[in-house]
Parts: sequence; C-alpha cells; structure tokens
Amino acid sequence: VQLQASGGGLVQPGGSLRLSCAASGSISSIRAMGWYRQAPGKQREFIATITNTDSSITSDTVKGRFSISRDNAKNTVYLQMNSLKPEDTAVYYCKAGLWDGSSLWGQGTLVTVSS
Repeated sequence: VQLQASGGGLVQPGGSLRLSCAASGSISSIRAMGWYRQAPGKQREFIATITNTDSSITSDTVKGRFSISRDNAKNTVYLQMNSLKPEDTAVYYCKAGLWDGSSLWGQGTLVTVSS
C-alpha cells in the first residue's frame, strides 16, 4: 500500500483547506485511514480516523472545524479543515491501519495558517 497526501498550503486565519490522501496498491488490506499532524517542536497528534465502514472519530481539539470523509471509488480520504487558526499550522500526515495490525504513513503535507 502506498499513500499520497496532498492539499496543503498557505491559508489565512479563518480560511479553509481540504487535504487528500490517495491510497494505491493492496487497498483491501486497509482497515482504516486517518490524519495526524505535527507542529514544530511538538509531538505528532491524532486528528481523525475513518474505517472502511465509514465509522469515524475526530479529536476534540478540532471537532466542529475539521471533518474526515472518504471516497471509496477513488480510494481517497479527505480532511476538510474550516475556520483554520494559526495553531493549526503543522505538517499533516496520512496514516493507514491495515488488517494485519500494521500501519504505514504517507509523506506529510504542510499547512501554514498565517496572515
């Protein structure tokens, strides 16, 4: 399985971005996909996850502003980010949890929230 994250960029406070994570390869081995982020000098933190049955969990830190969704036809998971704040600035990573218990990470995409 390979993961390709995209959609990061520079956005003003209050703005929106949508991140995408496209999976390829052995798609059937994926149990769930999610998003994490890592700000400079901080640990990587959980943002949201969604299973292949569309069950999702979102961190309280971003709940109400961020939402995760998936397009099975495109093997892609999205993170819609609204009302962005400077403290949302981070590298955002996509992660896939596999049925065998292992997981893998995609490359990060940088989100910068600044005026």
